[in-house]
Amino acid sequence: MNELALAIPWLGKRNPAAARWVVLALALGAPLIAMLFGKTWVRILDFALLYVMLAIGLNLVVGFAGLLDLGYIAFYAVGAYTFAFLASPHFELHLPFWLVLPLGAAFAALAGIILGLPTLRLRGDYLAIVTLGFGEIVRIFLNNLNHPINITNGPQGINMIDPLALFGWDISRPLRIGDDITINSLFLYYYVFLAFVVLSIILVQRLQISRIGRAWAAIRDDELAAKAIGINTRNMKLLAFSLGATFGGVAGGLFAAFQGFVSPESFSLMESIAVLTMVVFGGMGNLAGVVVGALALTALPEILRHVAVPVQQAVFNQVILDPEVLRMLLLSLAMIFMMLLRPAGLIPAHSRYSRPELVVGKPAPTEATK
Repeated sequence: MNELALAIPWLGKRNPAAARWVVLALALGAPLIAMLFGKTWVRILDFALLYVMLAIGLNLVVGFAGLLDLGYIAFYAVGAYTFAFLASPHFELHLPFWLVLPLGAAFAALAGIILGLPTLRLRGDYLAIVTLGFGEIVRIFLNNLNHPINITNGPQGINMIDPLALFGWDISRPLRIGDDITINSLFLYYYVFLAFVVLSIILVQRLQISRIGRAWAAIRDDELAAKAIGINTRNMKLLAFSLGATFGGVAGGLFAAFQGFVSPESFSLMESIAVLTMVVFGGMGNLAGVVVGALALTALPEILRHVAVPVQQAVFNQVILDPEVLRMLLLSLAMIFMMLLRPAGLIPAHSRYSRPELVVGKPAPTEATK
């Protein structure tokens, strides 16, 4: 929260305590503001929090340990399908939420270890290609494991997945308080997802400043030097893959319960690239940047989608470009300018970069000081 508060223009540096209260108020009041524009925007906020969890997990692998993973969405799929298998009529199983979600996280962690073992010696582009292949293999398996034994129901997916039920309370149903107040289930899901996001941030922050986090940073900066000082790079890499996958598995289980339906189409390569883009856009290696990047790149395309048609009709009296095409075009241009103006992301990680001009608050060296 401190980094998010400091990122607020003007107020973050002038009054950090007030900025923290602003962050807290925005986090708790966001669905109320979104509801002013319709339930659709509250639903978008719910999905944005799921993307925040995915970005936090991927940042642990890419930002902290320096392992480029282009197949991260596979762990999201493992968590979602585990929830679907164990809490739907597909196999006639309806296990409780508190049991299914940890199982999904455990299976995703196991998938992370399976991916990590054969890639221990790979770096950079080669690692990216292997992880990309892993993600596509998982999606193709999910798409085709419906014959001769129907396991995943193929491209039709699995529906009628059980919603989240906390202590016997089904949060997919509106909450009635008295006779006059009814709280929509989208609000309930938002606050449940927010609790998971806060817990994820706390866990990752503790990891980052621990011996494990420092070992990941050493491997990221120079793996050979890390080995020379006694760091077990093999175990640390496997731990990064498995822990990162765990966050993806938890997010996948929450997604399945929220959506009530999963299919292989939800776990394509473009989803992996989208999550990686959120990490890079926000600031690789910085938790606050990752959170802001995930929220921005989830909300911005939807805002552009709703603005594109009215603006074109007002200016040209007709729709020239399809909203979907224009949305992606404007988003791509925004990212290009972002990378040109702030190559380290919206909120750069202070300790990650050696160039002073990329560290907030530290001046660039002059000719006299070099």
